[in-house]
Amino acid sequence: MPAASIARLFQRRNLQLVLLALLAIGAAVWIAFQVLQPLPPRTIVIASGVEDGLYHRHAQRYATWLREHGIRVVERKTSGAAENYRLLLDPKSGVDVAFMQGGIATFPEADRLVMLASLYVEPLWLFYRPDGAIARNNTLVGSRIAIGIPGSGTLAFVDPLLTANGVTPANSTLHETGGKEALRQLRSGEIDAALFVGGADSPLIQEAIFDPAIRLMSLPRADAYARRYGYINRLTLPAGTIDLARNLPPSDVATIGTKAMLAARDDLHPAIINLLIDAAREIHGGQGVFETAGEFPGTTRVDLPVSPYADQHHRFGPSFLYQAMPFWAAALVERLVVLLVPLLFLVFPLVNLLPRVVQWRDRSRLVRWYGRLAMLERDVATRQGDAPVDQWLQELAEISRAVGQRRMPPAFASEVFTLREHIDLVRREILAKR
Repeated sequence: MPAASIARLFQRRNLQLVLLALLAIGAAVWIAFQVLQPLPPRTIVIASGVEDGLYHRHAQRYATWLREHGIRVVERKTSGAAENYRLLLDPKSGVDVAFMQGGIATFPEADRLVMLASLYVEPLWLFYRPDGAIARNNTLVGSRIAIGIPGSGTLAFVDPLLTANGVTPANSTLHETGGKEALRQLRSGEIDAALFVGGADSPLIQEAIFDPAIRLMSLPRADAYARRYGYINRLTLPAGTIDLARNLPPSDVATIGTKAMLAARDDLHPAIINLLIDAAREIHGGQGVFETAGEFPGTTRVDLPVSPYADQHHRFGPSFLYQAMPFWAAALVERLVVLLVPLLFLVFPLVNLLPRVVQWRDRSRLVRWYGRLAMLERDVATRQGDAPVDQWLQELAEISRAVGQRRMPPAFASEVFTLREHIDLVRREILAKR
């Protein structure tokens, strides 16, 4: 075989190997991109709360913070934590993340929900009229009480507590109102007490505390609630904490509370979880009335299980990639690194396997040609009577043409040469039959 032909053969075979390797690697990359985590979404939906509530204010701060990192936040205003919980349970709701509070989730319904972080303390605030039935009787039984609107965290939080205290619709008047409307009714004397669950810096709570016409009740059995309910903590609001000049509250107030949380379904992208933890650290990391600086965000379980990605990020902080690169560039590089390891395990076996596959393919062609030739030779040797010489020659020509058209690698040169000699031998046997 001329040297130029041999060179072209090597080039063609090397090209085949390269194409096969690239095809296999491309298929592996495509499968990995489909099976492994995709790139983070560019838009997330956060369920917040009512217009004048603290959840709404926090949602706006998260939207501003995440926008700087290339994530668009769509806020879904709701009636509160209980509605947010129902939205998270529904995968078709479109909600990715929601503000929630302890005591809302029930199992096994919430088995696919996780807490990303606890954000701050949400006390129970019981405001009452000093000239009403509660002040006279020192009990909630028989009183007119605002317990929060349907879907709110207040209603979901206080309902089991009122029942445990024997306060029911049968012996008391329970108004499903909340927010500014409940505060208005309390001021006007339409109700005797109003219950709120929310952060101390909520505008509504601040407004109620500074109102001289109403009082904040201390709960003498606050320790008992913390013992009975795992998501409840005993809290103390020392005298003068809200306003030292006015000495508000005028005395220590014992109360109870839970924690506000960021919750999501367990399939939320880890990069988005990490970004939300970073945002929470900046938004909620300061000191508050009930919070010490650096206490929040936290990953101590409230009632929902904690996301392992959130816990890891909270413990160790952002990776080097996210510290050194913009969010989207780091997310892309991180994904490529995840792909690189399995690809390395794929490429090295391919380097050894593909030449063997090509060699097996070439050898299988030789075996197939030899098989056809052996069958033809057996037919020539054993045929009695009239010999179909023309048919035998035509089949032999097809075998010879196939061998001549297929360029075989030099490693099979001796086998090809032997096959050609065998073809000539069978041709002579056929012609002898004529």
